[in-house]
Amino acid sequence: MSGQSVLVPGRLSPRRTVPSSIARPEYVGKKAPAPYRGPETQSAETIERMRVAGRIAARAIVETARHIAPGVTTDHLDEIAHDFLVAQGAYPSTLGYRGFPKSLCTSVNEVICHGIPDSTVLNAGDIVNLDITAFVDGVHGDTNATFLVGGEEAVDEESRLLVERTREALNRAVKAVRPGRRINVIGRVIESYARRFGYGVVRDFTGHGISTSFHSGLIVPHYDDPNATTVIKPGMTFTIEPMLTLGTHEWEMWDDNWTVVTRDRSRSAQFEHTLVVTETGAEILTLP
Repeated sequence: MSGQSVLVPGRLSPRRTVPSSIARPEYVGKKAPAPYRGPETQSAETIERMRVAGRIAARAIVETARHIAPGVTTDHLDEIAHDFLVAQGAYPSTLGYRGFPKSLCTSVNEVICHGIPDSTVLNAGDIVNLDITAFVDGVHGDTNATFLVGGEEAVDEESRLLVERTREALNRAVKAVRPGRRINVIGRVIESYARRFGYGVVRDFTGHGISTSFHSGLIVPHYDDPNATTVIKPGMTFTIEPMLTLGTHEWEMWDDNWTVVTRDRSRSAQFEHTLVVTETGAEILTLP
């Protein structure tokens, strides 16, 4: 990718290494992960381990974001996140997941999700999403956030508002989680809020169940999907990660089979938390 108005692929650095003392997810070195066969709701012990993984991922976001600045490459951000996670004894969940070559996703401007860190140089006025997942003690914690390169004064008002409102869409969706409701309440809240501003709501990339598996099979749409009728129950763990765009929700994929961009090349923002359903609502597990 480059920092120009339309992004192009950059140059990849060699794959970073993880000490052998750090446990790997089962899918590392395989073409695909094993299907999740575990429970829909998690035990208190598993949830506590997820709190630890979630906090590590959240702190990794904070540390990596400190290095976002004009002139910095997305590969350097990958190096920061990788080194932070390893120092915490955590494995970067994206590294080797279905062949993904890096330790976080960096999605710049029109990239909706799954951008691969490379020699792309960030420019003042860009927006960039950092998506980090930590695997530690057998569980994953997954979170992401979008940042303004060069600060508020460098980024145009339309993009700044998109980022601010995407964060608010996530906050509203988390508040909508209640035991007994169907999971499509999440997408209904996000879509109704996004429509106020004429934003596109990406439909084909969703939130997901997560615990000992990076993606358990549970789908969490960010639009009002009448077929998403799974009943929310205490102990369920999943992500909510709305992707909103300034234009179309339609997308294209680069030849790397990972980088997803808006079809009209309009900008896109995303925020994500991993949460657990409680008896009265939801607890966010990915807070620093």
